[in-house]
Amino acid sequence: MAEISAKMVAQLREATGLGMMECKKALVETEGDIQKAEELLRIKSGAKASKVAGRTAAEGTGAQFITADGKIGALVEVNCETDFVAKDDGFLSFVKAAAQLVAEANPADVDALGAVKTADGSTLEEVRKALIAKVGENIGVRRFVRYETAGKLATYLHGAKIGVLVDLAGGDDTIGKDVAMHIAASKPVCVSKEEVSQDLLAKEREIYTAQAAESGKPANIVEKMVEGRIQKYLAEITLLGQQFVKNPDVTVEKMLADAGAKVARFQMFVVGEGIEKKVVDFAAEVAAAAKV
Repeated sequence: MAEISAKMVAQLREATGLGMMECKKALVETEGDIQKAEELLRIKSGAKASKVAGRTAAEGTGAQFITADGKIGALVEVNCETDFVAKDDGFLSFVKAAAQLVAEANPADVDALGAVKTADGSTLEEVRKALIAKVGENIGVRRFVRYETAGKLATYLHGAKIGVLVDLAGGDDTIGKDVAMHIAASKPVCVSKEEVSQDLLAKEREIYTAQAAESGKPANIVEKMVEGRIQKYLAEITLLGQQFVKNPDVTVEKMLADAGAKVARFQMFVVGEGIEKKVVDFAAEVAAAAKV
């Protein structure tokens, strides 16, 4: 049996981008032949994407892309398993490419996006699988939104975790950025109270009515109390009703009116939102790896 040196493992890792244990096993299997080991890993890496597909990917980042004319924009969320990979240059390049393809190709859904070809002729899905093989983590495009407008688009990315895309008319670039930053900070549910679900309002009204009834006050007073709570609730969850973060003395609606601007719609993604993260037993993982 050929001796497998650390230098050989390092050389194979550099050539393939795969993990140390995988490279060592391939070298053992090919009796130290680096070229054959590389070919073996390339064959096996094709199955690697499916091997890790069941693992929870709740980290990651968001990216935005706006076309040169400023009329088409996209916001995308791509997930991975660890914050370490979320900062990897290859991963970040993949996320940016995904956002650009959403804007330019207008895919119907995530599956259709995967079939779109990148600049080098590979599909985005092929690039994704190659990236999985390189970093050894599950990676997936979770969701995206694409806006096409006659007005203007504004974007904001807070760190790598909160992404916002805004479609607005009027105002200048500063107004657009201010609105996007406000959305990231205050997290409104929708633009105006007219967009709030009637079912949601009915449920809130039911809760407030039960709470107010406990006060023992007359029915007409209870009704006014409930209506006051509803109006406060609407101000809290709607963009136009919220106090503007840069000037709490005015609402966003007033700020926009003073600037001659209107917001038609917006989308905010919080990376990993709603994904249940698994608790990892690192000691058990290390013990299992030692037995390989």
